[in-house]
Amino acid sequence: MTAMTSRADSQPLVVRRLLATDDRSAFQSGNVDLDRFFQRFAGQNQFRHHVGTTWVALTRGRIVGFVTVSAAQLEVGLLPEKARKRLPAYPLPVLRLARLAVSNQAQGAGVGRALLRAVFTLAWRMADDLGCVGIVVDAKPEAIGFYKTLGFQELEHRQGGLGDRPEPVPMFLELAAVPKPADPPAG
Repeated sequence: MTAMTSRADSQPLVVRRLLATDDRSAFQSGNVDLDRFFQRFAGQNQFRHHVGTTWVALTRGRIVGFVTVSAAQLEVGLLPEKARKRLPAYPLPVLRLARLAVSNQAQGAGVGRALLRAVFTLAWRMADDLGCVGIVVDAKPEAIGFYKTLGFQELEHRQGGLGDRPEPVPMFLELAAVPKPADPPAG
């Protein structure tokens, strides 16, 4: 999907769709749940069940991050009031950012932002091809600040039972606030 230079080691960073042949076994982000998902379930969710697509960031042929997305819908009543006024009162199409992780070795090198740029491109593609009013993410408590810096707003939160784990906070970024991908050069 894209190629850019990583700040960590000045090596090209490539973001592309996960391949069935990609070795995910050594990936470690420091979050056991995200690592387990990527190693055990990302492939079957994409290739067998078709419930989400995972994009990977690679440098020197090694996976240094991933993001999983899927199509979803959002009830208009859950949106911030400003967005709610402009939209029809039925379930709205959104792109769900399901999971995002960066390997321990690549954290702080811009890999997460590169993956988010890929998500933004996918949201615009979805808007053009199928309809999409924005991006929704269930942010882990430690990631809320990161998503807020990107313009995501907290949605109405309905309590659920996750036991002793902190609940994710649903957040939304309307399409108008999603940076459009650069137009490819003419030629």
